[in-house]
Amino acid sequence: MNVLTKISAALVIAGAASMTATSAFAAPETYVVDGAHTFPSFSYNHFGMSTQVSRFNKTTGTIVVDKAAKTGQVDIEIDMTSVNTGFELFNEHIQAKDFLDTATFPTATFKSSKVRFKGDKPVTVDGDLTIKGITKPVTLDITHFVNMQHPMLKKDAIGANAQVVIKRSEFNAGKYAPHVGDDVTITVSLEAIKN
Repeated sequence: MNVLTKISAALVIAGAASMTATSAFAAPETYVVDGAHTFPSFSYNHFGMSTQVSRFNKTTGTIVVDKAAKTGQVDIEIDMTSVNTGFELFNEHIQAKDFLDTATFPTATFKSSKVRFKGDKPVTVDGDLTIKGITKPVTLDITHFVNMQHPMLKKDAIGANAQVVIKRSEFNAGKYAPHVGDDVTITVSLEAIKN
């Protein structure tokens, strides 16, 4: 074996070793949203009298986390027809054209662009929120995050709470503002199981 052949062989081996090491350290893990334990809720001021809180009952999506690289990706879809105000007549009212217009826009989505970590935990998620076909950039603050084995399913799982404040008028849902608050606090309580 001549010198050039030996060098070429060494480079191939080194490249293969490098790729193996990279794949060992870069290990994105995908978690599927547990719809039975994931509820986006929203709250707003009602005529200055009280804070009203409602939620959506159906949410799907995936969370991808690379713990070593400290990166992540969030892709969530909310069934807007599953809105639950606690009062059937108001569920129908809030789905009308002036508010959620679920006949035309039955889903809302959030797709992340960047997840920021502090130490080993994500603390904020930047991304695009789409409601009624209107997309706006938002930043969700993660107020709680845990990664552990699910005690019943015996699978790796994550749990998180996140929050963001939006103006509903920016999503063409501003009827009765400012008497009914334009600022809406969205809180997401989420659990997801490793795929």
